[in-house]
Amino acid sequence: MLGINKIDWYIAKKFILTFFLSMLLIIVIIIIFDLSEKIDYFVKNEAPLKAIIFDYYFNYIPYLVNMFASLFVFITVIFFTSRMAANSEIIAILSCGVSFHRMLVPYIASATLVALLSLGLNLYVIPHSNATRVEFEATYIKRHNTYNLRDIHYQIAPGQFVYIESFSRWNNTAYKFTIEDMEGHRLTRKVSAESAVWDSTTDGWHLRQVFIRDYSAGLSDKVSFKEQQDTVIALKLKDLFNNEKTVETLDIRALNELIATQKMRGDANIIYASIERERRLTMPFSVIILTIIGVSLSARKRRGGIGWNIGIGIALAFSYIFFLRISEMFVYTDTLPPGIALWLPNFLFGAVAYFLYKRACK
Repeated sequence: MLGINKIDWYIAKKFILTFFLSMLLIIVIIIIFDLSEKIDYFVKNEAPLKAIIFDYYFNYIPYLVNMFASLFVFITVIFFTSRMAANSEIIAILSCGVSFHRMLVPYIASATLVALLSLGLNLYVIPHSNATRVEFEATYIKRHNTYNLRDIHYQIAPGQFVYIESFSRWNNTAYKFTIEDMEGHRLTRKVSAESAVWDSTTDGWHLRQVFIRDYSAGLSDKVSFKEQQDTVIALKLKDLFNNEKTVETLDIRALNELIATQKMRGDANIIYASIERERRLTMPFSVIILTIIGVSLSARKRRGGIGWNIGIGIALAFSYIFFLRISEMFVYTDTLPPGIALWLPNFLFGAVAYFLYKRACK
């Protein structure tokens, strides 16, 4: 009995409708709390009403929906399945000769649809809306600080290294700026500058008090001096500030390119990009896992009624978030690679889903 029947449409309709209604309700609540928290920033920094609505909240809502899609689905499944069980609808379906496994099919189909939608949004759509939101936050909520970066050492290209003793964001100037060209383990050229100012017009660096040492002729050291010199290298201003906010604005292709570049450079900020990529892939799959857990928990009528099932569901939902955060800590402490750590909660809850499913089938 694999064809689509009325029961399938009935369950799928309840699933999708309840999901969007619960999502709408929770999003409104979150926006109200967010507005009450940030309204002082909006007033203090004179944020235009049009920018607040269209640049911030219109881009913040998709971000929230996508981030909590799996939890919305989980609570949705717990809620409407518990109601069906309380109204003896589950018993009626099973009494008609439909197995628990077959009854689960419309749930899985609906969850898969939500998961695919979430995955597509995660990889291609949400990053572009995040770019506008992050820019608004930087302008009107959390303004850029003028802090300095220190001891930056990158491999910007194969055999080419850059060292910056300190960088001032206030005037976009790098101090004690050094470029080293290597052939194998041999230094062939070294450019040392007292300072290097980022020039956005040329997309390069303006060096001052420059010493150029050429070792290409062998052991001899040919030194030349210039008061100033312009250079264009594979190091841009934005490369110094790639963090957890930056990676939110990149689609999957740009994110993979950033990871490859940062890996080649030995950039410590690669941790943010790696976590972001794995999170985008793992979260949609959790929709299916949590759906199976939700159905298995709430398909049986309980003495405590719907409230008991919802309570268990919320506890499991928050435990999933907790384990997800713990798994990120494994990456920050260099205990596990991102590809394992971020998938760990799905593996753990997948095992829980399998156990509960087998138990529910009995």
